[in-house]
Amino acid sequence: MIAQIASLLLAQASAAQASAPPPPCAGEAYAAFDFWVGEWDVYPNGREVQVARSRIERLYGGCAIRENWMPLRGAGGGSLSGFDPATGRWHQSWIGAVPGVVRFEGGPVDGKMVLTGWWSGAGPNGADGLTRMTYSVVEGDAVRQLGEFSADHGLTWQPSFDFIYRPRQAD
Repeated sequence: MIAQIASLLLAQASAAQASAPPPPCAGEAYAAFDFWVGEWDVYPNGREVQVARSRIERLYGGCAIRENWMPLRGAGGGSLSGFDPATGRWHQSWIGAVPGVVRFEGGPVDGKMVLTGWWSGAGPNGADGLTRMTYSVVEGDAVRQLGEFSADHGLTWQPSFDFIYRPRQAD
């Protein structure tokens, strides 16, 4: 009798899982930044000197992507990114060891994720302006994060930072 009850409960649980609706943040729009998810060793583009580790996680039923930026020297920071179905845009909030929050907005462009936001003090000589970050898959399994700065509200851009995220190697 106990075996029959257990079998019935297992069948009911399986049926409930099979008929459950998909997670609320499933679909192509929510997966557009999944290529960045992983454990990474981070290098300046074109150099072999590691500058950071980064852990990028998909959280909250696929509704958010969280970054934990861990530089090998200096203070770290992190970001929380998510897709807003009301606007059709991605949003990212960055908080680091320097006071303040930087908010970026954007979305996929030609297979890349492009996010732009006003970042006080992020330009040459501490200038305020826009920072545009473009994330793209490179070298098959690596991700490039190219940062560009504009002091003229996006009319012109100059390189600011350029990182390659390589899959983390075991210690």
